[in-house]
Order: sequence, then structure tokens, then C-alpha cells
Amino acid sequence: MKKYVVFFVLIIMAAAVSACGNTPEQVEEPQVITTVVAEDQQVEDTNISTSEDDGQGQVYSAVLSGTLTEDEVAGLLFMREEEKLAHDVYMTLYELWGQPVFKNIAASEQIHTDTVKFLLDKYEIPDPADISPLGQFSDRDLQALYDQLVEMGSASMADALTVGTAVEEIDILDLEKYLAQTESVDLIQVYENLLAGSKNHLRSFVSSLERQAGEIFQPQYLSQGAYDEIISGSFESGRGGGQMGGGFGGGKGIVTPSN
Repeated sequence: MKKYVVFFVLIIMAAAVSACGNTPEQVEEPQVITTVVAEDQQVEDTNISTSEDDGQGQVYSAVLSGTLTEDEVAGLLFMREEEKLAHDVYMTLYELWGQPVFKNIAASEQIHTDTVKFLLDKYEIPDPADISPLGQFSDRDLQALYDQLVEMGSASMADALTVGTAVEEIDILDLEKYLAQTESVDLIQVYENLLAGSKNHLRSFVSSLERQAGEIFQPQYLSQGAYDEIISGSFESGRGGGQMGGGFGGGKGIVTPSN
């Protein structure tokens, strides 16, 4: 793991007593001593936390200030690109097949990835998707997944709709994982709304696929029990209402966290 240069500030108070016995005691101003710890030294300090990024050596302010853990930062970074992946896959498949469900849900996904970006900006976390064009991702696994999903969805309309269900199933599982790892009110609020939207989107894709294929859909990633509970549920608007995204399948009731 890359090590960062850490500065320890030690404040030393020294009392200087005058040589004359009748002179009142005086205290010098605190002296600031700065010690530089070399990059190849081990540093143990539970009050200082660092986080690795893509090798550029950036330390996230959110981790250093103690507002978010490294796992929470990693989760935000991943969800920023995973929501972008959903948008990019759906827009690519819409251009290929012209099916309105892809365009409508892609518009909703754009709001979702922008909402995660809001949290990245709030906590001063470098954005991995700030200038990424459609279909390009910093995360290698997401890049490989995007390429695979687009290839699968190019085979037929039914395959394209199956890709839509896969994206939403994966999204649901990832959001549930990151929800279990955080106690941050901001993250919980956003993730729960994204989760509600993913469930709405899954219902929409399943409905379209079953009409297209004439067969009962079987989940690919969710357990049968979890899938049955979602598919039998009604439209979810998320915490605090605020339904956004509209269109076929609705939106992920996004409530932007307060500053």
C-alpha cells in the first residue's frame, strides 16, 4: 500500500523563570515542532486515517476528518460509476432497439448518478466519473461488465430487456451491501432511495420482458424469495417522497442530503 507523508505537530509548553527572584514568573509562547515521517516508515496513529485511490496519492478529506470511513468512501465511488453504468447501458440499448423503457429509465439513472456525485462533492472526494464519456469507467470490473452487457443486449430485444433486469438485480444487491456497511445519515438516505428505484426498474423490465418473450422471468442474481417479494410489491417512492425520473418504471425517489 502506498504510504503518505504524515506531519505530526507537537506543542511543547516551556516555563521560563526569570533569574531575578523578585521578577514574576513568565510563560513562553508555545513552540511548534514539525516532524516529517519518511514515506517508508510505519506510522501508527489511530487518529489519522488515509485512503488509497487509483494510485495518484490523493487523501480523501472525508476520511481524514472522520466523517466517513474508507469503506463508505469506496462504496460511494463504486455506486457513482455503477449508476452511470446503468445509464450508459440503457442509452446504448435504446439507440440500438428504440425501446422507450430504456430511454425513460436512463433519464432516471442520470439523476441517480448525479445524486451520488453530490455526496462526493460534499465530502470532497475525487469524482471518478467527472469527465468520463458514455461507456467508459475508471473501475475495471465495471468497464468489463459494461462491455459484456452491451454485447449481450445487442443480440435481440429480449436479450436487451434481460440485460436491464440483470443491471437492476446487481444494483439491488450492491445497495443492500453498502447500506449494511454505513451509519451515515446522508448515505442511508440516498442508498435507500436508490434501492427503491432499482426495485421499480426491475419490475418495469420484467413486465416488458415477459410481454416480449411470453415467459415467466426467473431471477439471475437475487434469491427467488427476495425476487418474489420485490416483484409482488407496489411502486416505491423512497424516503421523503420526492419522486424523480418519471417515465416508464418511475424514478428513484431522490432526496438530496442537506449541506
